[in-house]
Amino acid sequence: MKFLKDIIGAAWFKISSLNSFAILLRIGFGLVISKVLAIYVGPAGMALVGNLRNFQTSLESFATLGFQNGIIKYTAQLKEDNKQFKKLISTVSITIALFILLFGIGLFIFREPISFYLFSSENNYEIIIKAIIFSLPFYGFSLFFTSLINGLEKYKKVVYISIIGNIIGFFFSLFLVLNFNVKGALFAMVLAPTTNFFIASFFVFKEIKLFQFIRLKFFDKRILKNLSSYSAMALFSAITGPMIYIFLRNHLIDTAGINTAGFWESMSRISSYYMLFVSSLMSMYFLPQLAVSNEEETKLIFRNYFKTIVPFFLLGIVLIYFCRNLIISLLFTEEFQPVSSLFFWQLLGDFFKVCSWILALHFLAKRQTFAYFVTEILSYSMLIIFGYFAINYFEAKGAVLAHAVTYVFYLIILSINFRKYLF
Repeated sequence: MKFLKDIIGAAWFKISSLNSFAILLRIGFGLVISKVLAIYVGPAGMALVGNLRNFQTSLESFATLGFQNGIIKYTAQLKEDNKQFKKLISTVSITIALFILLFGIGLFIFREPISFYLFSSENNYEIIIKAIIFSLPFYGFSLFFTSLINGLEKYKKVVYISIIGNIIGFFFSLFLVLNFNVKGALFAMVLAPTTNFFIASFFVFKEIKLFQFIRLKFFDKRILKNLSSYSAMALFSAITGPMIYIFLRNHLIDTAGINTAGFWESMSRISSYYMLFVSSLMSMYFLPQLAVSNEEETKLIFRNYFKTIVPFFLLGIVLIYFCRNLIISLLFTEEFQPVSSLFFWQLLGDFFKVCSWILALHFLAKRQTFAYFVTEILSYSMLIIFGYFAINYFEAKGAVLAHAVTYVFYLIILSINFRKYLF
């Protein structure tokens, strides 16, 4: 009973409860879209969707130069200081706008090799890259606006953005997939998130007189310097992680065929749904908390996380494992039954990932750039080397095995680094 009281009384639980409807709605819509994708595009189409999903993860960080976590932190710190707050908004807005312009030009120039790498030479999906270029400003500023609202601690409005965006995105995606199959699914992934820009704009303009804040005279290089460490960390992960997964998925396609790669992508989609419960708490609650915490408060945050979040998550994934065949039948078709063999290692890896997340978040919250890079490089090296050879021997099961081994290794490294906070 005490365990349940601790969970129900925790601040993270109250925020999670507030956010739970948005998460469940997103998962519900995601389940329907997964079923539609399984029927209309099959495992092969799912593999292409997976490559675009990883590429889009990189783009979202690039569109804001990886500033999101820094924006949340400095908004929380500077919101009462009108002069510094104006400098923050002006500096970020101007920098993002200029970078998106240059980055969009670069994508247009290299659209053919990018399309070939993501979708292979057998398909002409260059138009998808053009759609991405069109969407970049919407990506960048929707994420910027949402980070501002998050930093202002207007959690309800962050949730509203998520709910409204998911509803619009769901029906838009459903229409495109049903009418245009694989290409429709790819267009939906690129264009559906752009609706969040208009929703986030509505809420941010109610909080801030944004156009009065954005002036060239308020541009401050010192703010850009402070944000640069967040940018370096976020962009490193945004480039390295997704590109490794695209590389491994392409290697799996070459080794075992595109359908097998589609099975791995299907497992990854299932994982992304239940991981939402923890990842949303990371940015919405734990990052602002760690950003302003001292050493003793950090120890308390870590202890509470491992006493409440981790056991709660463990219970959830055990239930998922025993219901795996039911989940596959609900989400996909009979063709996807091989996904069942991937659950154990994927769930095990996700458990260690959740254990390590709170520790890795400390690097971002405290701008510990060097330690962050060392641990990330070591873990990504393990993933790509072990993943490459594991796929050669075990095909799709090798990919999820590499995921599990990597996060066990990552947690050990972080535990050593944060031993004085944990033990």
